[in-house]
Parts: sequence; structure tokens; C-alpha cells
Amino acid sequence: MAKRIQVVEKILSANDRLAKENQQRLDKAGVFGLNFMASPGAGKTSLIEHMIQRLSDQMELAVIDGDVATSIDADRAAAAGATAVQINTGGECHLDAVMLHGALDELDLESFDLLIVENVGNLICPMSFQLGTHRNILIASVPEGDDKPYKYPGMYRGVDALVINKIDLLPYVPFDMGYFRKGVEILNPGLITFPLSCRTGEGLEEWMNWIKDALREHSRTKEPSTEE
Repeated sequence: MAKRIQVVEKILSANDRLAKENQQRLDKAGVFGLNFMASPGAGKTSLIEHMIQRLSDQMELAVIDGDVATSIDADRAAAAGATAVQINTGGECHLDAVMLHGALDELDLESFDLLIVENVGNLICPMSFQLGTHRNILIASVPEGDDKPYKYPGMYRGVDALVINKIDLLPYVPFDMGYFRKGVEILNPGLITFPLSCRTGEGLEEWMNWIKDALREHSRTKEPSTEE
């Protein structure tokens, strides 16, 4: 068992080193990277489509889609107007820094402002493998149930922002928002949260404004110093 633990630690350590290299590549190109994580069906792709439609007149977006098979999500991102790259993991339940490194080679990074990485739908594995993006975003959805923070604490503990999607279903689904938020707050105090509906558009403006503010803040922190 000790040997297996050492092997896992070695793999994660190597992944983290390459993730830092990926982030350096993004920083050099002036690209702000987001890692979108969620369970299958939570609405990652729908939210990305809305982002492309609402933000593409203000910034250049690229999307890297990770999935076990097919190019369905990348095709949807491309149809919405973004440059899209598909990663098929061949059965792996997450993206890792090696996969992202190869996908970055497919993009002219200097041409983009925002990179959205759509991770494989999973609430366990993705959080263990850093990619080199600047923010980790979790999309939860009302139909999943209000117990997910309690059942998957590692995922909720490690993210920088939380989207609660499909709030239009609250009148029809047994979902206790107070109970859900309490679980989130225990794991990740003060986590910024965006209740929204990709179907009705409710809450989307607040989410888009946060993205634009985060991109501006990142750009300011990466500007070269003018001091001698």
C-alpha cells in the first residue's frame, strides 16, 4: 500500500509541475484560463454557449472540451462561435496537465483573451489534477440534489467560484437551498456563488460581469512593470 501511495504522489507531483508550465504559457500569451467542472448534465456546455454568445464581441474566446468520447461538446462550442479543441480521454474520468499541454499546442494562444476548459463530467477525479488554469469553477444544478457538498466535499472545497444552475426548477424539485449553501459554506467559507438559469437567462448577467471583472483583474496583475 505504501508503494502505491508513493506512485500516486509521484504522478500528482509531475502533473503539478506541468500545470505550472501550462499556466506560464497562458500568462505569457495574456490568456485567462477557467477550468469548468461538474457532474454530467449540470449544464457546463449550455453555460459555455451563453458565455460565447454574450462575450465574443468583447473578447476572443477559445474552448477546450474534455470528454471520454465524441466531439459533441466541442462542436456545440464551435457552433456558438468559439475556437474549439476536443480532448478525448480514452476512458479517463478527468483531464490532466499533460492532456491540456497537448491541446494548448493546437491554439494560437496569442490570439485569445479567455480560455474555457470544459473538464470531464465527474465530481471526484477532476479536482485532484491541476491543469494550469487560473480559476477552478464548479457548476452544480438543482436536479442533482442539495446533498452534493456533503457527499463530494473535495470538489466543493477546492473551487474559486460556484454556479448553481437550473434554478428555474426550484418550484418543481425538492432542493433546500439553505441546506445546500450551509454545506458549501462549511467547506469553502465565503465562496462566491451565482444562482442562475441557462434556460430563462436569470442570473446570467451577474455571472458575465464577474467573468469580465476577473479577466480585467488578471490582466492588471500580469502587466509588466513600468518602473526602471
